[in-house]
Amino acid sequence: MADLQEASITLPSEPASVPAARRYIGELLTEWGLPCAAETAETVLLIVSELATNAVQHTFGLSPTFTVELRLEEDEALRVGVTDSHPRWPQRLPAAVQQDNGRGMVIIRSLAAESGGRVSVIPTPEGGKTVWIALPWTGAPVQG
Repeated sequence: MADLQEASITLPSEPASVPAARRYIGELLTEWGLPCAAETAETVLLIVSELATNAVQHTFGLSPTFTVELRLEEDEALRVGVTDSHPRWPQRLPAAVQQDNGRGMVIIRSLAAESGGRVSVIPTPEGGKTVWIALPWTGAPVQG
């Protein structure tokens, strides 16, 4: 069994990339032993969708691509990261009832907390950022 499994995909910052990111991560989770029907997989896929949507919508065209990264560390922690090159970090804004958007990070933080995970934002050397979600891994042993 490998101590670390990791994979990533870089996609254009456009709406069609959000379902592509979700599909890619779903396939990896299945390959790594967590069926897409599992509750943890559904949580990870929703987090990926929200983070990818944020990378597309909130970089204002200043990040031509975004990267989704998945890491399984020592078969006990699953880390999902989305990196874009825009310097603006996610804002903790109150989401008014009338707003159609602005709830992505609230949803992400809530899902991470409910799953026993945590959220962090790390600057990249190029001036962008990576939003990381770390979750306990409850999948089957990884074949490596």
